[in-house]
Amino acid sequence: MAEEHHLEENHQEVQTQPKTNNGKDLDSRPVKRKRMAPLLTYAPREPRRTFCTFITILLLLVGLTILILWLVYRPHKPQFTVAGAAVYILNTTSLPFISTSMQFTLVTRNPNKRVAITYDKLSAYVSYRNQAITPPVVLPPLYHETKSTVALSPVLGGAGVPVSVEVANGLMMDQSYGVVPLRVVLLGRLKYKAGSIWTGRYGVYVKCDIWVGLRRDVVGQVPLLGSPRCKVDVSS
Repeated sequence: MAEEHHLEENHQEVQTQPKTNNGKDLDSRPVKRKRMAPLLTYAPREPRRTFCTFITILLLLVGLTILILWLVYRPHKPQFTVAGAAVYILNTTSLPFISTSMQFTLVTRNPNKRVAITYDKLSAYVSYRNQAITPPVVLPPLYHETKSTVALSPVLGGAGVPVSVEVANGLMMDQSYGVVPLRVVLLGRLKYKAGSIWTGRYGVYVKCDIWVGLRRDVVGQVPLLGSPRCKVDVSS
């Protein structure tokens, strides 16, 4: 019985001893661990930044397109000249009112090869020393084809046009000399048309400073002393 008890104790001691490999403790060996690959994370782009980038690119493309179209279809201002003049009435005997009736032939040219011009709300009058001596006359709309020339011959005038004493005396004095400086003014709006594209409306202001050979009691066609090109202003 004593031997059996001794064997059991030895068996228990053997079980409690650590496992060895060639006399070395297994627990003392370094444990090799597999390295895990780092996780790659991709943060999504912010929606606001993406939208701003899209808008910026879109605006650049639109601006570039407008610039190319402008360079190709760049519209030039129309040209106006006075080709003829006739004076039927110029009565300064009822001051401070005068009576006038005049007719001027205006020749307008569209210098553009690819752009047409249309006019509306046109009106014309005659001034002397920066004061109107005829009431404004409304003119019909006008369509101007590319590289074309159009002539207008409006009759301007009216009875009972109020003027200053300086203007009335100046008209009588210039008539006695036989040379009267006048200004023909044309006002209105215009639009440019390139293909099927229309621009917005622009204001047009045309002023033609001319000298006419005019004496008292002369009725009808009067000579133009030079026919300089009119000044044309186009504004948005």
